[in-house]
Amino acid sequence: MTDQGASTPAGAEGHARVPRRASRQRVAVVIPAKDESRRIAATVRSAKAIPNVDLVLVVDDGSEDNTQHVAREAGAVVVRHSHNRGKAAAMETGAAVVAMRDAPDREPRILLFIDGDLGETAVNTAPLVRPVVEGHTDLAIALIPPQPGAGGRGIVVGAARRAIASLTGWTPTQPLSGMRCLTREAFEAATPLAHGWGVETGMTIDLLRRGFRVVEVPCDLRHRPSGTDLKGQLHRAAQYKDVQLAVSARRARSVAGAVKRKIAPRPASPTHR
Repeated sequence: MTDQGASTPAGAEGHARVPRRASRQRVAVVIPAKDESRRIAATVRSAKAIPNVDLVLVVDDGSEDNTQHVAREAGAVVVRHSHNRGKAAAMETGAAVVAMRDAPDREPRILLFIDGDLGETAVNTAPLVRPVVEGHTDLAIALIPPQPGAGGRGIVVGAARRAIASLTGWTPTQPLSGMRCLTREAFEAATPLAHGWGVETGMTIDLLRRGFRVVEVPCDLRHRPSGTDLKGQLHRAAQYKDVQLAVSARRARSVAGAVKRKIAPRPASPTHR
């Protein structure tokens, strides 16, 4: 595990760390999925084997195939968007459903977000869970090995990495990694999530700037990469647009905050008699 975000960014709020009983802390796996009927069953079954997981929830984000039925038959709880609303909306829906299932007299479940196409390798996201469950970090992000067939040139990754570094002082290795484990407190601090494919970049910036701890953890995962064909190029173009929108919103917020602090009235000097 690489402890990439242990220090609190300058000016960020600190957060009290409450020790947890790791053996009793429950984890919910949330899987946003669209048209993943070929891989979702293997992903669900593999995710159920992760220690501390007692709930696997698939959010079918307007699939046109039978993703929801395959996922349910594999043992997942399934909720469905009637039309495609994007990854961020699916994550928020999943977290809301998990909260509804949390018992009021128990700790809220830790949230583990994974992609629907991980298949049998989904269980290998388990290393993300331990540092969060044990209270060592608030957000753990998967570092995945190079994927055969990936067609990107690193343009979107580079843009996201530079933006996170400039706004937080931390330089991530894989800023777009979607496999993430975090506390309920951290998730709520990151909402509303950035739109679409900007969700990861926005979440990382928001949490670091609020003083939450972030680490990157190596995980041996395999998923379906975007290739060099037109579909892959369109996907990366959409990613780039959403990342830039997320970053621009946070830069504007940062500037507005700085201006507000600058013009805030100073306390009156005491009078001496």
